[in-house]
Parts: sequence; structure tokens; C-alpha cells
Amino acid sequence: MDRMSDVLELVPSLKAKGEAFVLATVVRTVAATAAKAGAKAIIRADGSISEGWIGGGCARGAVLKAAREALADGRARLISVQPPDVLQEHGVAAGEEREGVRFARSTCPSHGTMDIFIEPVLPRPHIVLCGSSPVAVAIADLAPRLGFSVTVCAPAAEQSAFAEVDRRIDDYALPVGEEGERFIVVSTQSRGDEAALMAALSADARYVAFVGSRRKAQTLKAALAARGVDARRLAALRAPAGLDLGAIGPEEIALSIVAEIVAFRRGREPPAARP
Repeated sequence: MDRMSDVLELVPSLKAKGEAFVLATVVRTVAATAAKAGAKAIIRADGSISEGWIGGGCARGAVLKAAREALADGRARLISVQPPDVLQEHGVAAGEEREGVRFARSTCPSHGTMDIFIEPVLPRPHIVLCGSSPVAVAIADLAPRLGFSVTVCAPAAEQSAFAEVDRRIDDYALPVGEEGERFIVVSTQSRGDEAALMAALSADARYVAFVGSRRKAQTLKAALAARGVDARRLAALRAPAGLDLGAIGPEEIALSIVAEIVAFRRGREPPAARP
């Protein structure tokens, strides 16, 4: 079995485990290089190349640096590793980026150039729903279509409100820390509001939101502050949840909340509060 086959066979198992990694592919070579177009390698989050091969040490540093950056921002990139005189001939410097290509210096005696596509493969982001309200059910239906996995936290008697989800947690025993991006929506509809919010605000998450009126949210925040919940976490709580779309009904409210989560993921964080 060749190295490319080994790489491609490993990809599904890493994705199934929810492990972040980079798939690096040589897309072009000029002059003599150790690796040829089509060569692939898997680079894991710790910087190790666990499968495949894309050439020797001449390109390794540039590839690993690009892999770290891709895992951090989730964006693919193309790097071109070239000898110093070729960089000079093209009028570019190592580390410079032009038209979507990042240039790096090679010191290989072969004097060859390699262009390598760096593709991050990240675990699906998680939407965690605390509660079983109609809005929570609508979010559970919508979110998977946009690439999210869904975890439901609700009492056992309420779990039947949801058809298919990725994971179920009884009551609000939400793990404090987990791998990957996590977005928590509390939609308890007056059934365990305070307990659900306490669990949500104690967990590591990029986004925590409460489905309910601003007045109700303020009352709950005051109660949680009296119980010692960190003031910064309370201030970061999105309440009411969702973008101001003039939404009416559970499905439209769910759309406004998922849209707000997408905005957070894409670095377009909306204002802290809606009018």
C-alpha cells in the first residue's frame, strides 16, 4: 500500500474521533524536489507528521508553521517554498503573501520549489442546548444542516422532545471543558432556568445565550451574581439570544440564534445587546 493510500485511510478515523489535524498536499513542484505533486501527509495538532510524506527538512519548518496557523484560524492556505534566489527573482520575501500564496525560503541543495496546500480538518463545532423548549427543538433541527453537532441537556422526561441528536446529557450536568468550539443556548422556558444557566456559565464556551426576555434575564443574572457567578461571565451572556431579525415563532427565533452563532464563528461578533 502506498503512502497516499495510508493517508486517505487515516482521515475518516481521525474525523470520527473528533481530532483536529491538517492534510498537507504537494500541488506543484519545479525542478528537482524530493516529493512530487500529489504527495500527502497528515499533520496533527502537536506538530507531528503521523502519516504520509511531503519531502525532507527543507520545507518542513514552513509547512509546520502554516499547519499551526491553519489549525488556529480554520483557514486553508497555499505556501510556496522557494530557494532564496528564486524569491529574489520574483521580488518577494520569505513570509510575504501575494494573491493568496504565502512564500517561504528553502535551503535544499536541489534548488527546487514546492507548492503545498494546507487544509485544516477541524471537529464539528458543538451547539449545546439546555432545555427542551420549542426553540431548542427547532435549533436541534436546523443546526446540523450548518455543520454543527448537537448536544441536549435536559431532564430525562423531556428528552423525547428531540428526535435525533449527537449526544444527550441528563439534567444539566454539562462538562466544564471539552475539545472544540462550543456554543451553549439555554432555552428552559421556566423549567430549571437558574440551574441550567449556572451550568452553562460554569462551562468553557465561546458563546452562552439565554432564550427569554431581557427582564427575566436580568432577574436571573442578579440571582446568579448573589450565588457567586463570575461577573465577567454574566456580562458576556447573550440575553435575549439571537440577532434582531424581528423573529416570530420558534423556527424564526431558532434561525436568529443560529445566525448569531455563525457570526461568532466567522469573527463577526454582533453587539453585546439588542435594542
